[in-house]
Amino acid sequence: MSTADPLVAAAVTLDLHTWETGGATSAEALTAWVSARLAAHKAALAALLAVEGPRTPANSLRLYDAAIEQLNLAGAQAGVLNSVATASAVRDQAQLEAQRVAMAGSALSLNRAVYDALSAIDLTGVGPATKHYVERTLLSYRLSGVDKDQPTRDRLQALHEQGTRIALEFSRNIQEGAKSIEATAPELEGLPADYLARHAADTEGKIALTTDPPDMQPVMTFAASPALRERMFLAYNTRAYPANQKLLLDLLATRQEIATVLGFRSWADLATADQMMGSAANVRTFLAKLDQASRDGAVREHELILDFARSRQPGLAAIDITSRGYWYEQFRRSAFDFDSQSVRPYFPYAQVEAGVLATAARLFKIEFRLSTVPGWDPAVSVFEVYDGGEHVGRFYLDMHPREGKDKWFSAAPVVTGVRGRYLPEAGLICNFPGGTADDPGLMQYSDVVTFFHEFGHLMHAILGGHTEWAGLSGFATEGDFIEVPSQMLEEFFRDEKLLQSFARHYQTGEILPVETIRKMKLAGSFGRADWVRSQLYYTTLSLDLHDQDPAGLDLDATTRRLYQGLQPWTWLDGNRMYASFGHLTGYSSNYYTYAFDKVIALDFFAQFDPADLLGCDAGAKYRKTVLEQGGSKPGRELVRDFLGRDEEFSAFSSWLNEEFQSELLAAH
Repeated sequence: MSTADPLVAAAVTLDLHTWETGGATSAEALTAWVSARLAAHKAALAALLAVEGPRTPANSLRLYDAAIEQLNLAGAQAGVLNSVATASAVRDQAQLEAQRVAMAGSALSLNRAVYDALSAIDLTGVGPATKHYVERTLLSYRLSGVDKDQPTRDRLQALHEQGTRIALEFSRNIQEGAKSIEATAPELEGLPADYLARHAADTEGKIALTTDPPDMQPVMTFAASPALRERMFLAYNTRAYPANQKLLLDLLATRQEIATVLGFRSWADLATADQMMGSAANVRTFLAKLDQASRDGAVREHELILDFARSRQPGLAAIDITSRGYWYEQFRRSAFDFDSQSVRPYFPYAQVEAGVLATAARLFKIEFRLSTVPGWDPAVSVFEVYDGGEHVGRFYLDMHPREGKDKWFSAAPVVTGVRGRYLPEAGLICNFPGGTADDPGLMQYSDVVTFFHEFGHLMHAILGGHTEWAGLSGFATEGDFIEVPSQMLEEFFRDEKLLQSFARHYQTGEILPVETIRKMKLAGSFGRADWVRSQLYYTTLSLDLHDQDPAGLDLDATTRRLYQGLQPWTWLDGNRMYASFGHLTGYSSNYYTYAFDKVIALDFFAQFDPADLLGCDAGAKYRKTVLEQGGSKPGRELVRDFLGRDEEFSAFSSWLNEEFQSELLAAH
């Protein structure tokens, strides 16, 4: 992209990262950096509105895109520091800065003069990506209410700003709401030796455990003590309660008012209007299909698990929500001769990181080089990405828990790539075991799948970050396509040769045996129907909360009713999971994205040669037709370009009902 326009070129000279000027450790430095980016944003919009004569992509869309580019930079890095900054004062300021950026975005979405300027651009002879960008942008303006009168636009802007403030506070409460529980040594029976070694008892014999994933997940999977599992479950699912109960009700009311002002029946209809799904009604049709596909299998799985548990504990009436993971683990040990603890020594964090990077490098024909460029924290590893010797991007790995850091697993944009102006940068913010010299970070195999998943997002951001327009770069697809690249890459965990390339015992160097891998794959596949039912529960909850008038809504009753209608495991009173369901702020009503994109991702994966996953032609085609496009095409076209058709349900059905499951069920 040419930077001949002095205004557009000037923004490139600003410090690209807020931590370069102390923004990761100083609230004042962060504010100054965000202010400079917002000033560049405003200057680009002013120049756009000052254009005289016929409007073209070169003289108008270019300036609008420069404004978007600066807004994206400010929002991305304020968001990252809100999630990861060590100092609470910086996190506090980052939340305020993220709010300020969101308010600028809200004001832009309701700026009638900018909308009129974009509407006037002559699109004769432009390429399909540019045309798509303009048309999609104009649609988003109309869905924001830009065509309403000024008092209505003012009200909408106030509502959007209110919703942003509530959502940020909701997320912050989850991030900083970690709790601790006490356990005794006998209650830790069943947990791995390295876990026990890291959790010594105090002088009174008490052992402190936190709700951070490296502490919580092993307890829920391996701890033989029902009392410990229950305490951990309740602590984890109440870590943002009661504060987030009222915040969620306020957020739902705000969103519903926005939808009503815009003429939509519900927020769910508004939120799906520009997505692949199209409407809340279409989501419900899809959910009904998921329900039908998974119901019988989930019933049979539950019967198997319950019968097995009763054989171990005669008289057991039911399995509750806190014991599901434990009994699945015990059943897999018995039915498949597979103990998931047995593979943890083969997955120390450093080897898994190297293996995931090597897999992506071979699949996408790129190279990763460890960088000396500093990240936002000393614990962050920085990598440069090269394609045929050309520097094409950078990513940051912030992979272990820290005090105050977001406790989930996510990928985040850092710099929106624009061809000729900025190389794309993105980061992973995760909470895997390890991170200290005395902890090898032994990972459960599900952790390894999660790493592959998040790295799929990262590759989407980097390889899709070379578009002509910032507004089409990287993740800029419809929201309900964004989980396709992540869920597609996680399927590569199935490959035996791939796993053996990095899965080595951290003490002996022994390669993970093929027989163990096959047992792991079989055991890991059992429970897929239950996974779909869990997705159905989360999806229906997110949809129902946003598809009705929230006045008088009882969050506890709704959550419990949906759970009991969709899950066979006994409900536990005191479960307030909605208060820490972070996706309610980002995906809002559209959590269906995970299940919907799983269908697409599995159809994509089925195009790869199972005998040569990393070397077959499908990898190059997938990179070119899907990842490199960023948001340059509608998601529906991306699917058709790769598959030559729309996605089909057959690959998902096969994945859900693999032959071994039928054989196992028949045997029992």
